[in-house]
Amino acid sequence: MRKVLRNIDKPLLLVTVLLFAIGLIMIFSASNVTAFMKQAESPYYYFLKQGVFLITGIFFIAIPILRCPTKAYSKLSKLLMIIFIGLLVYVLAFSESVNQAKSWIDLGFFSIQPSEFIKVITIVWLATLYDKISKIKKPKNEKNNAMDILLWLPIGIIILVAGLIFFQPDLGTTIIYLMLFTIMFYAAPQDETFKKKMTLIGIGALLLGGLLFSSGVEFINERQLERLDFFRPCDKLLDTGSQVCNGYIAINNGGLTGVGLGNSTQKYLYLPEPYTDFIFAIIVEELGLIAGIGILLLYMFVLYRILLIGRKSYTATGALICYGIAAYIFIHIAVNLTGMFGLFILTGVPLPFMSYGGSYTWSLIAALAIVQRINVETKLEERGEL
Repeated sequence: MRKVLRNIDKPLLLVTVLLFAIGLIMIFSASNVTAFMKQAESPYYYFLKQGVFLITGIFFIAIPILRCPTKAYSKLSKLLMIIFIGLLVYVLAFSESVNQAKSWIDLGFFSIQPSEFIKVITIVWLATLYDKISKIKKPKNEKNNAMDILLWLPIGIIILVAGLIFFQPDLGTTIIYLMLFTIMFYAAPQDETFKKKMTLIGIGALLLGGLLFSSGVEFINERQLERLDFFRPCDKLLDTGSQVCNGYIAINNGGLTGVGLGNSTQKYLYLPEPYTDFIFAIIVEELGLIAGIGILLLYMFVLYRILLIGRKSYTATGALICYGIAAYIFIHIAVNLTGMFGLFILTGVPLPFMSYGGSYTWSLIAALAIVQRINVETKLEERGEL
């Protein structure tokens, strides 16, 4: 383990620890009013739970992943894909609805959300699979049925998983999952003819979906349909625009330097769960726009380090995993912030490092630990110690 710790990427580690620390402080600040006034809990309720998520994530997720060689990722990711597809089926069949969605498995002290974990698992599984596919030599002008099956296999699995998530219903996670697959698909070294074919199929599917939607065919529920109407939220302050408009008020209150840590007014039940989707609005209100920009710069640094580790990786699998994880973090940031600013559908997607939540926190810790393991192996390979 000492060899592993010596070879992790120190700048990435320091910045991720800093971001998690900022997130923990802001979760306490954003949640204490809701916990005490609305849920009759201790003001420290969400702060302590998030602390438990971070500590357990380090000891039971990060450390085992750092010790696990990437050669084992292929078999492990296959097994985990099967397990979590089974859990998604279980969620749809047996779990109870929370906020009109069946996304959670209640374990008593906390609940887990399988759709969060399967994003990172899918990134690793696709990377190992596409690396194997790229090494198979297809004879020219000959049909290779085995190759065709391998090319279509991930498409089928992704459609299955996306469908299970969509019918929970969880539109936001479905969008992110399909975006992740699209990035992995085009980043992977594979048959260009197949990529062109899939591009045409994808464009056709989008056009068909748009045509069906415009013609009045209802393939999304009323709650999802409401979220598509995200323009001019303050015109719908007492209805669907309440959260986004109150987010605007929080940001406006903050100005450049903020009203002071703990002094937010919008967390006083104006925003229903200010410690999750809208935590960035509370950060800007309390710490100011300058602090908000600083957090965005830290995000950029994290993405830069992950992409750099991917570029230096001595295996194609490691590189593709890093690119997928960078996309995973970036998409969450983009979808959360554009939803908060009323530029995109409000999907309930957590903001990396900042939002409260066990499943996403553990998934993010797992993703970062995988990147660090790839960096460790790259450095050991460079010195001939692997």
